[in-house]
Amino acid sequence: MAPVSLQAFPSLQELQPLTTITDWIRYAASQMERHECFYGHGFADPISEAQYLVLRTLQLDWDTPEIFYSSTLLPDEKAQILANIEQRCVAKVPAAYLLQEAWFCNEPFRVTPDVLIPRSPIAELIETRFEPWLVQQPRQLLDLCTGSGCIGIAMARAFPESHVDISDLSEAAVDIAIDNVSAKDLGYQVDVYQGDLFQALPDTRYDLIVSNPPYVDAEDIDDMPAEFAHEPRLGLAAGDDGLDIVRRILLDAPNYLTEDGWLVCEVGNSAVMLMETFADVPFQWPEFTAGGHGVFVISAQDLKAHQHVFLQ
Repeated sequence: MAPVSLQAFPSLQELQPLTTITDWIRYAASQMERHECFYGHGFADPISEAQYLVLRTLQLDWDTPEIFYSSTLLPDEKAQILANIEQRCVAKVPAAYLLQEAWFCNEPFRVTPDVLIPRSPIAELIETRFEPWLVQQPRQLLDLCTGSGCIGIAMARAFPESHVDISDLSEAAVDIAIDNVSAKDLGYQVDVYQGDLFQALPDTRYDLIVSNPPYVDAEDIDDMPAEFAHEPRLGLAAGDDGLDIVRRILLDAPNYLTEDGWLVCEVGNSAVMLMETFADVPFQWPEFTAGGHGVFVISAQDLKAHQHVFLQ
């Protein structure tokens, strides 16, 4: 079914029969399906995204007991929900941007279109404290290409005795990351830097570098669903083969890792190209129980041993 135009979207007057939270969750989910929305920014289906959109518009937690779902909504509450549903369905704005909130590792983060919406499977590695690769408490951690700061902040939660640096090229993204670090009261543990990859970082060595850099190739970037157009292209596009940024990380990371350090990096659908391009490099590819793919792990020693390959 073709998407419905903005002019055809129902008015609040036409939707008077919708009175409860349940009614509006059902309606939002139906409209998302009718308008062929894409679910890939933290939600796998229309029901879960509709539930989140409606509850958070009402300033309710998304685990609000269902006994409240039969509550009757006020006219202004309905109007706010309808406005968000309309933006979600017609303009294809992801719910996280409409609410300026996304969840990662079980806590909320402020997000705007200046940063990617958190959704990395790296969350599962953080929750397992990067076992079996990390065998002892790390001292220094780095979140490279941090965006909202969610990965670095989640690592600070997982390793409260470690220091975490986070860095991004985008000044606007760094501002969001600073806001999130401040909101979590983690300024004593997390430092934020603005610069091109390792450029602005202090003179230190990291036990673990984690990065979710741009990795979308030129062919895929133009074929992505409309929802991705609201995300910063700087955080997605990475050249013809999707490896422009990853190549630089692979080449320079050994200069910033401890002797027994590790690099964890997400490359998504560009994983196949990475393995073909560097066929002799012993990347390890974790399997994720919660879904997701395209994250490699490699030791500092293996990076050093193959540094000549990354120069080509």
